[in-house]
Amino acid sequence: MINFKEQIGALLAEQIEGLTAEELTAMVEVPTDSKLGDYAFPCFRLAKVMRKSPAVIAKDIAEKISENEMFERVESVNAYVNMFMGREVFMREVLAEVASMKDRYGSSDVGQNRKVIVEYSSPNIAKPFHIGHIRSTVIGNAIYKLYDFLGFDTVRINHLGDYGTQFGKMIVAYRHWGNKEDVVKSPMEALRGYYVKFHEEAEKDPSLEEEARATFTRLENGAEEETALWEWFRDESLREFGKVYKMLGIEFDSYAGESFYSDKMGRVLSELKDKNLLVESEGAQIVDLSEYNMSPALVTKKDGSTLYITRDIAAAIYRKEHYDFYKNLYIVASQQNLHFQQWIQVVELMGYEWARSCIHIPFGLVSLDDGTMSTRHGRVVFLEDVLNKAIERTREIILEKKVNTEDVDVTAKQVGIGAVIFNELSNGRIKDYVFSWDKILNFDGETGPYVQYTYARAASVLRNAGEDEESILSKGQSADLQYICNDSAYELARLIYEFPDRVYEAAEKYEPSIVTRQIVDIAQSFNRFYHNEHILVENEDEKKAKLLLTYAAKQTIKNGLLLLGIEVPERM
Repeated sequence: MINFKEQIGALLAEQIEGLTAEELTAMVEVPTDSKLGDYAFPCFRLAKVMRKSPAVIAKDIAEKISENEMFERVESVNAYVNMFMGREVFMREVLAEVASMKDRYGSSDVGQNRKVIVEYSSPNIAKPFHIGHIRSTVIGNAIYKLYDFLGFDTVRINHLGDYGTQFGKMIVAYRHWGNKEDVVKSPMEALRGYYVKFHEEAEKDPSLEEEARATFTRLENGAEEETALWEWFRDESLREFGKVYKMLGIEFDSYAGESFYSDKMGRVLSELKDKNLLVESEGAQIVDLSEYNMSPALVTKKDGSTLYITRDIAAAIYRKEHYDFYKNLYIVASQQNLHFQQWIQVVELMGYEWARSCIHIPFGLVSLDDGTMSTRHGRVVFLEDVLNKAIERTREIILEKKVNTEDVDVTAKQVGIGAVIFNELSNGRIKDYVFSWDKILNFDGETGPYVQYTYARAASVLRNAGEDEESILSKGQSADLQYICNDSAYELARLIYEFPDRVYEAAEKYEPSIVTRQIVDIAQSFNRFYHNEHILVENEDEKKAKLLLTYAAKQTIKNGLLLLGIEVPERM
């Protein structure tokens, strides 16, 4: 598709000396008020060079470029050149691009097949998959989809929390108070109960903490009984997690968790020692990071056991050597900011020039109305329960409103789960928020169901035209686009045109909400167009043009929803 900003920059370069087309393109703005044009060029920077006032320069430039067929009109207002695009030319370019690209509209090959690793979700084994995990899971999945859409070779890693002292606690709790039958019957409920029980009892008997540490040390050393219990807890947990991933339509290329790197940490410790980075502190081994205004990075504890930092360093080195990544992205809560700053700094001190290609993408926390969630104290909201409740509530609404759908259950799942995901991705990822059933299940306003309904409405218009989409696109090639040059149609086309830029921006900023916002705007604009314009009119030329725009809106909404991990119902 033509990049109109670049076209304008090239045109201005013919009139302005001393600045390149690229520099001039960067100066072109998009006014917030469409009454000031589709594009504007400020002339303040040219005043010193040309020795004229910015207003005079703007007037001269406007006169020189006004005859270009790209523009409907060009005006100078004070120091600005305001450019109004020729609507028919603009429409033809945008609609032809969507018709040509279809499901790939908005994609590009900017990634050049470079490897990008996206680590996300990463729940802890033997702990419940609760609402707090949804943030990493759906934000990470959207970021993976964005990078894949832009031509990167993406690898999805679920870095399971399947190692650490908590497994010593779980094994101790199982031995003291557990039984096999309960775990087989309801794995996550039983294991969660053991974890809560351990902390209740440890408050009364602190020796349990030492017993747990000793148990984990035996696990680290490969003790047969501890290893067998750990593998059992891991397998049962993965089966339960799989139910939620299936509901969300999420898959991974690797489930290599912390335990995968247990035999790779010796190399890290040796390397840290050989490079004189380790310092002993009260029996523990640390890396001093005071020079970088950070607290020490604790690498091993007094008893020699490793920590998260050791495993994350080992994982990063393995991934670089195994995948040779361009970027290694970690979608992990903002609580871990210092942890990531520390270990990435340590990797850099180890002499690995790719350290800064490891990028922590933080997000805000989810809390309950009465405070933060705590697995330790049994205060959690299960993610599977949230998804099931959203589906059931959607099913009730569909039946109550007699929604026209071919399969109530399928549509309820698409819309219910879509509502939950959209709610997560509708605001900036860094914001904290309080979990609310009312908000999750509110389908009014700028929500996932609203956007899905708009998609279904556009699909219905196309079906009612009595032709398949290929026929509509074929006829649209010769459509007279003067019929869709009015304000509501042009506003919709502008938003569709911006979609590829918003996709790229969302990937660059690791911010899926940019795509969410864009498809909400497109949905609202299409609904204005739908209400302002009768689409299925008698005039065939007019109908062809309006159907082509309807198709473009539908396709762009679909592409945006799929990038967010949300399915699109054809009927609602």
